[in-house]
Amino acid sequence: MKLSIPDMSCGHCENAIRRALTSLDASARLQVDFASHSAELATSAPSAAVLAALEAEGYPSRLIE
Repeated sequence: MKLSIPDMSCGHCENAIRRALTSLDASARLQVDFASHSAELATSAPSAAVLAALEAEGYPSRLIE
């Protein structure tokens, strides 16, 4: 799944997002693109749970595809 994460801008943001995602799915894979404020995510977690976890960490996001 691809996400738009407008408030993501640095490595600290990436680490916080990675922690939130791995709390849902320990085997989740994340690839971020700071320039486009987006992330590609491979996970078995439902998209609603992913969006809620990111929101709880302070990174509201939306699905791109």
